[in-house]
Amino acid sequence: MLVGVVLLRLTLSGTYERYVRVGMRPWLIAAGIVVLLLGAVTLVRALRTGHDHDHEHGVGVGWLLLAPIAALLLVAPPTLGSYGVARGARVDVRAGAPVFSQLPHRAAPLPMTLLEFSQRAFDHSGLSFNGNTVRLTGFVAGSKGRGFEIARYQIACCAADAIPVVVHVVGTAGAVPGRDGWVAVTGKFRKGGHGEIPDLVATSVVALPAPEDPYE
Repeated sequence: MLVGVVLLRLTLSGTYERYVRVGMRPWLIAAGIVVLLLGAVTLVRALRTGHDHDHEHGVGVGWLLLAPIAALLLVAPPTLGSYGVARGARVDVRAGAPVFSQLPHRAAPLPMTLLEFSQRAFDHSGLSFNGNTVRLTGFVAGSKGRGFEIARYQIACCAADAIPVVVHVVGTAGAVPGRDGWVAVTGKFRKGGHGEIPDLVATSVVALPAPEDPYE
């Protein structure tokens, strides 16, 4: 019953978005209700059956299951951040990447995911950008050289399979934005890059609140 209550609490409060895809909300609600009802039925049956007073009374290991449940009720773990960026595998955007057609030229910045930016950057040295200005949104993963890195995680199902996509931002003036803070960076692709990390020459960096869905 407690597992069902915790699952429903995380889902209805929106906290579940830190751990799984946003589209899983209906399934999580259904699962929470089923687990809660299953626990209630089990409890009712146990109370009707009664207890065997001939066995020894003691503290079973089952009570240890309350520890993680209590932790989730008191303090929910945050979304994935900069700590895991340098400590895990990264998306290989060049393996099997498609050939992109050139973007039509436009005056306004083009919103783009970090994954698409990285794929276009390594596709014929960024030819498909066609000189367009793009707008990327991600969290600050740390400083590097004269710039800083922004990142965003790709997940297929949940945070357990998350893999970061990283872009190196250069050309900014002033202090580097705070680590794990979310920013919208407007700028243009620059050839060269830092190995597997493409460069974005920024014209503006704007701080943003964390989005409801932190993953791409």
